[in-house]
Amino acid sequence: MLYYWLLFFYFAVGALIAPATKDYQKPRRTTPLLIFGALITACLIGLRYRVGADWDTYVFIFSHAGSLDFWRSLQIGDPGYQALNWIVYNAGGDIWEVNLLCAAIFTWGLVRFCVAQENPWLALLVSIPYTVIVVAMGYTRQAVALGILMAGLASYLRGGGPIRFVMYVLVAVLFHKTAVVVVPLIAIGESRNKLLSFLNFLFVLSMGILLYDVFFGNAMDRFVQNYIQQEYSSQGAAIRVAMNLVAAALLFTMRHRLGFNERAYKLWRNFALASIGMLVLLFTLPSSTAVDRMSLYLLPLQIAVLASLPKGTKSEFGGSLAVVGYMAAVQFVWLTFAVHANYWVPYRFFPI
Repeated sequence: MLYYWLLFFYFAVGALIAPATKDYQKPRRTTPLLIFGALITACLIGLRYRVGADWDTYVFIFSHAGSLDFWRSLQIGDPGYQALNWIVYNAGGDIWEVNLLCAAIFTWGLVRFCVAQENPWLALLVSIPYTVIVVAMGYTRQAVALGILMAGLASYLRGGGPIRFVMYVLVAVLFHKTAVVVVPLIAIGESRNKLLSFLNFLFVLSMGILLYDVFFGNAMDRFVQNYIQQEYSSQGAAIRVAMNLVAAALLFTMRHRLGFNERAYKLWRNFALASIGMLVLLFTLPSSTAVDRMSLYLLPLQIAVLASLPKGTKSEFGGSLAVVGYMAAVQFVWLTFAVHANYWVPYRFFPI
């Protein structure tokens, strides 16, 4: 457990002493200490050994994909992840090299997204307990897709158009097809021109439907069978949905104090509404696992809102300290009491 807490405290110290910036669209540079923290994060994710509940599944995917013909291997799973496994396997590599490459992509997207926030250190801290430890160390394919989507969100927050974001989604779905569910959340009218806004909405929505049909349509039957009809259950799904709802509630109640510009607020409003929709689905779908997997793509809402929370308090330092305490409690509870925490504790490092 020590490695997890050392990583947490590194970013906690940075979050409490680093000054916040004020403009989403102003380019910001990562500091050497932030880059060092990102490298440590990527190494802890990529060089883990037998960490994560799906470890054996990914080992099987690695050996199975590598033993097939290249084009055949692309047809039996997410093509981006399958291609990566095939290349590493046939180059004489091992599963840790696949994990390290995936960790590098995820961390790149995470850091790019966090640097687009007012306090990158606090944003990275918020990501550690769940986005990094649970998702990146447990769900490799979805972690890569999430990292690429966060890079796209960073571009969008800095003024990039919805078309550019769709290109990020196109790459993300190569690693996990469910990433396409984020497209409707960007299909908003960020322009004040109502006609242009409506045309943007139609274009992004149509691109989402096209991506769904090409990358996810044939897999939908398997998704429904695996998660819905068989009523798979994720015991922590309700807690994770609740955490997104906390961020949604803070967004709506502190809208004018969080400092989001109009475009950012509309984006996070859509994420917040989707979080409420996940709560409804949690009680209506027979499978909480399906809801849990889709909720992973709403995690950027937590990072953005909680990282901006200190600005809405009387004392920014006190607000930052409160966020640090909240995230420490989240990490402690998960590592100590989560049903599947034994797959993460103790942390094992591949080289040793």
